[in-house]
Amino acid sequence: MTPTTPPPEIAAEVARQLAAIRRGTVNLVSEAELSAKIERSLIHKKPLRVKLGVDPTSPLLHLGFTVPLTKLRLFQDLGHHPVLIIGDATALVGDPTGRNKTRPRLTPEEVDGYSKTYLTQAGKVLDMSRVEVRFNREWLGKLDFLGVIGLTARSTVARLMEREDFKSRWTEGTAIHLHELIYPLLQGYDSVMVRADVELGGSDQLFNLLVGRDLQEQDDQPPQACITGPLLIGLDGQKKMSKSAGNTIGITESPEDMALKVMRVPDAQLRSWFELLTKLALPEIDAMLAPDRNPKDAKLALLRYIVDQYHGAGSGERAVQHWTKTVAKKDVGEDAPKLRVAARGPSAEGTWTMVELLVATGLCASKSEARRHLEAGAVSLDGNKVTSPIEPVPIATGNLLRVGRQKYGRLEIE
Repeated sequence: MTPTTPPPEIAAEVARQLAAIRRGTVNLVSEAELSAKIERSLIHKKPLRVKLGVDPTSPLLHLGFTVPLTKLRLFQDLGHHPVLIIGDATALVGDPTGRNKTRPRLTPEEVDGYSKTYLTQAGKVLDMSRVEVRFNREWLGKLDFLGVIGLTARSTVARLMEREDFKSRWTEGTAIHLHELIYPLLQGYDSVMVRADVELGGSDQLFNLLVGRDLQEQDDQPPQACITGPLLIGLDGQKKMSKSAGNTIGITESPEDMALKVMRVPDAQLRSWFELLTKLALPEIDAMLAPDRNPKDAKLALLRYIVDQYHGAGSGERAVQHWTKTVAKKDVGEDAPKLRVAARGPSAEGTWTMVELLVATGLCASKSEARRHLEAGAVSLDGNKVTSPIEPVPIATGNLLRVGRQKYGRLEIE
């Protein structure tokens, strides 16, 4: 049968939705399938069922979690039906994605408590009045012994060992427990039970999402389209934002604490944070991050946006004012400790690097300690973050030099 050409208004709307969905997308399996799904949903006026699963493994959602939540909100705004699955059963197993060792096991009581906080926090991104919330213990908890055996029979060890994290752990001789091997099957079974048209996740979740497609096809369901987004790099500038890495910003943290952390975002991660955490158009982001612009101004704009998102309009500007008063200026006036240094630095040109300056002023005990603080984004000169350990630093009497929140002083050039 020759496919029919959709009406021009339908084709235009499909193109508009796909363009919006592509932003911040790493994998789309497949765009042709998704395009056809959107077209059918428009013609038949039947919204797509868009699934996102979240395992409640801690009491707080952080900004990394909001990346797929924001994508789910996009589908919601496009007129589709969001299905938020709280993994109160899969959390008891523990997602092995991206792990180099087995996750600690949680108790049912812990998971139940975390589930309640997740729903409240998800409401800061989603319109919860239009979200279908499901708990996967509803169906996974009903699987008896034969049901679990039947589910495991639907895949092979070879297929499950295609996962990069499993392969690396096997190569390194790190234990892989049997309950971890079945996790992708449990997540995929969720897609079967809610008849998902689309599933969202981070780029490290692609394997799990594809397993969902496999199980749906085995159940004679149309396979879901799989959409993954980038992983938000945390405050350390190296690892994805996660509780275990200690590099997070929780969405329920106070505006003041959010401000302190946002201003520590490494300059190299600013574009990613703007693209993943804001709805600003890309030309606006390009202008804000132009080479002739001060990264500090971009961070202040990012701070306003994030705090407004989670604490209400106007709270971002108040957080900026608080940060400027208590951190950038520190309210220390001229009575800050004096940090005496020579006018000429130790280089042949007579300049200072920040590593040498931190050691010379006594704010750091060694060059290695100074480098660690620089890498962590904890060093500033007159409120401007400094991260390079080797570039010359122009200094003058009265400059406020800070390391973290507790160590600071004003330079006095001798």
